[in-house]
Amino acid sequence: MKFHHLIEINDRLNPLADFLTREQLWHGLVLRAEAPNLFMAHLDQCTILEKTATGLTRELRYGTVIIRDHVTFTPQQEVLYEVPAQGEIAASRMTMRIEEPQPDAFFVRFDYEEGSPETAGTMDDFYNEFRRSAYYEADLDTISTIRQLAAEGRLDRLPS
Repeated sequence: MKFHHLIEINDRLNPLADFLTREQLWHGLVLRAEAPNLFMAHLDQCTILEKTATGLTRELRYGTVIIRDHVTFTPQQEVLYEVPAQGEIAASRMTMRIEEPQPDAFFVRFDYEEGSPETAGTMDDFYNEFRRSAYYEADLDTISTIRQLAAEGRLDRLPS
Protein backbone atom coordinates (compact mmCIF):
# COMPACT_ATOMS: atom_id res chain seq x y z
CA MET A 1 0.00 0.00 0.00
CA LYS A 2 1.36 3.40 -1.01
CA PHE A 3 -0.31 6.75 -0.54
CA HIS A 4 0.40 10.36 0.36
CA HIS A 5 -1.31 13.57 1.37
CA LEU A 6 -0.40 17.22 1.92
CA ILE A 7 -1.24 19.35 4.93
CA GLU A 8 -1.07 23.12 4.54
CA ILE A 9 0.90 24.88 7.27
CA ASN A 10 0.71 28.61 6.52
CA ASP A 11 -2.49 29.85 4.92
CA ARG A 12 -1.43 33.17 3.45
CA LEU A 13 -5.07 34.06 2.74
CA ASN A 14 -6.01 33.81 6.42
CA PRO A 15 -4.29 36.55 8.44
CA LEU A 16 -5.74 35.15 11.68
CA ALA A 17 -4.01 31.78 11.28
CA ASP A 18 -0.82 31.17 13.24
CA PHE A 19 2.28 31.50 11.08
CA LEU A 20 5.09 28.95 11.47
CA THR A 21 8.64 29.50 10.30
CA ARG A 22 10.53 26.72 8.56
CA GLU A 23 12.70 26.40 11.69
CA GLN A 24 9.68 25.98 13.99
CA LEU A 25 8.13 23.45 11.63
CA TRP A 26 11.42 21.55 11.34
CA HIS A 27 11.96 21.55 15.11
CA GLY A 28 8.43 20.18 15.54
CA LEU A 29 9.04 17.35 13.07
CA VAL A 30 12.31 16.47 14.84
CA LEU A 31 10.55 16.58 18.22
CA ARG A 32 7.94 14.14 16.91
CA ALA A 33 10.77 11.65 16.34
CA GLU A 34 12.68 12.35 19.55
CA ALA A 35 9.71 12.70 21.93
CA PRO A 36 6.82 10.88 20.22
CA ASN A 37 4.88 10.65 23.49
CA LEU A 38 4.00 14.34 22.97
CA PHE A 39 2.27 13.37 19.72
CA MET A 40 0.89 9.87 20.36
CA ALA A 41 -1.19 9.47 23.52
CA HIS A 42 -1.42 5.68 23.07
CA LEU A 43 2.38 5.23 23.12
CA ASP A 44 3.50 3.74 26.44
CA GLN A 45 7.24 4.24 26.09
CA CYS A 46 9.91 5.34 23.64
CA THR A 47 13.55 4.42 24.18
CA ILE A 48 16.17 5.99 21.94
CA LEU A 49 18.73 3.25 21.40
CA GLU A 50 21.17 5.23 19.26
CA LYS A 51 21.38 8.87 18.23
CA THR A 52 23.65 10.44 15.60
CA ALA A 53 23.72 13.80 13.85
CA THR A 54 21.66 12.33 10.99
CA GLY A 55 19.15 10.14 12.79
CA LEU A 56 18.21 7.80 15.56
CA THR A 57 17.09 4.26 16.28
CA ARG A 58 14.15 3.85 18.64
CA GLU A 59 12.15 1.21 20.40
CA LEU A 60 8.45 2.03 20.76
CA ARG A 61 6.26 0.18 23.24
CA TYR A 62 2.50 -0.03 22.78
CA GLY A 63 1.31 -2.32 25.57
CA THR A 64 2.94 -5.68 24.84
CA VAL A 65 3.88 -4.72 21.27
CA ILE A 66 7.42 -3.43 20.75
CA ILE A 67 8.43 -1.86 17.44
CA ARG A 68 11.95 -0.85 16.46
CA ASP A 69 12.44 1.80 13.83
CA HIS A 70 15.12 4.02 12.37
CA VAL A 71 14.62 7.73 11.75
CA THR A 72 16.77 9.69 9.28
CA PHE A 73 16.89 13.49 9.25
CA THR A 74 17.61 15.59 6.17
CA PRO A 75 17.93 18.96 7.94
CA GLN A 76 15.18 21.49 7.25
CA GLN A 77 13.73 19.18 4.56
CA GLU A 78 12.49 15.75 5.61
CA VAL A 79 12.21 13.08 8.27
CA LEU A 80 12.19 9.46 7.11
CA TYR A 81 10.86 6.70 9.38
CA GLU A 82 11.78 3.11 8.43
CA VAL A 83 10.34 0.09 10.21
CA PRO A 84 12.01 -3.19 9.26
CA ALA A 85 9.84 -6.30 9.13
CA GLN A 86 9.57 -7.73 12.64
CA GLY A 87 7.36 -10.59 13.72
CA GLU A 88 3.91 -10.06 12.21
CA ILE A 89 4.69 -6.45 11.31
CA ALA A 90 5.49 -5.81 7.64
CA ALA A 91 8.28 -3.44 6.66
CA SER A 92 7.10 0.14 6.16
CA ARG A 93 8.30 3.67 5.48
CA MET A 94 6.88 7.08 6.21
CA THR A 95 8.35 10.37 5.05
CA MET A 96 7.40 13.83 6.28
CA ARG A 97 8.74 16.35 3.77
CA ILE A 98 8.53 20.15 4.03
CA GLU A 99 7.45 21.73 0.74
CA GLU A 100 7.51 25.45 -0.01
CA PRO A 101 5.90 26.24 -3.39
CA GLN A 102 6.03 29.98 -2.57
CA PRO A 103 8.05 31.84 0.08
CA ASP A 104 6.75 30.92 3.56
CA ALA A 105 3.84 28.92 2.06
CA PHE A 106 4.69 25.63 3.75
CA PHE A 107 3.09 22.25 3.33
CA VAL A 108 4.09 18.93 4.82
CA ARG A 109 3.85 15.96 2.45
CA PHE A 110 3.28 12.67 4.24
CA ASP A 111 4.28 9.65 2.13
CA TYR A 112 3.44 6.13 3.31
CA GLU A 113 4.68 2.82 1.96
CA GLU A 114 3.66 -0.46 3.58
CA GLY A 115 4.01 -4.11 2.69
CA SER A 116 0.26 -4.77 2.77
CA PRO A 117 -1.30 -5.62 -0.62
CA GLU A 118 -3.71 -3.34 -2.47
CA THR A 119 -6.45 -5.47 -3.96
CA ALA A 120 -9.69 -3.70 -4.85
CA GLY A 121 -12.85 -5.05 -3.28
CA THR A 122 -11.10 -7.23 -0.69
CA MET A 123 -10.92 -7.05 3.09
CA ASP A 124 -7.31 -5.83 2.72
CA ASP A 125 -8.61 -2.94 0.64
CA PHE A 126 -11.10 -2.10 3.40
CA TYR A 127 -8.35 -2.13 6.06
CA ASN A 128 -6.04 -0.06 3.86
CA GLU A 129 -8.73 2.59 3.47
CA PHE A 130 -9.17 2.60 7.24
CA ARG A 131 -5.37 3.01 7.66
CA ARG A 132 -5.30 5.92 5.21
CA SER A 133 -8.01 7.68 7.19
CA ALA A 134 -6.33 6.98 10.54
CA TYR A 135 -2.93 8.17 9.29
CA TYR A 136 -4.45 11.37 7.88
CA GLU A 137 -6.13 12.14 11.21
CA ALA A 138 -2.88 11.40 13.09
CA ASP A 139 -0.98 13.71 10.73
CA LEU A 140 -3.51 16.50 11.29
CA ASP A 141 -2.99 15.97 15.03
CA THR A 142 0.79 16.15 14.53
CA ILE A 143 0.52 19.54 12.83
CA SER A 144 -1.92 20.75 15.48
CA THR A 145 0.52 19.72 18.23
CA ILE A 146 3.38 21.45 16.40
CA ARG A 147 1.27 24.64 16.24
CA GLN A 148 0.53 24.42 19.96
CA LEU A 149 4.19 23.84 20.87
CA ALA A 150 5.24 26.77 18.65
CA ALA A 151 2.67 29.05 20.34
CA GLU A 152 4.17 28.04 23.70
CA GLY A 153 7.67 28.94 22.46
CA ARG A 154 8.87 25.34 22.70
CA LEU A 155 10.03 25.11 19.06
CA ASP A 156 12.41 28.05 19.00
CA ARG A 157 15.36 25.63 19.10
CA LEU A 158 16.00 21.95 18.47
CA PRO A 159 15.41 19.57 21.36
CA SER A 160 18.62 18.44 23.05
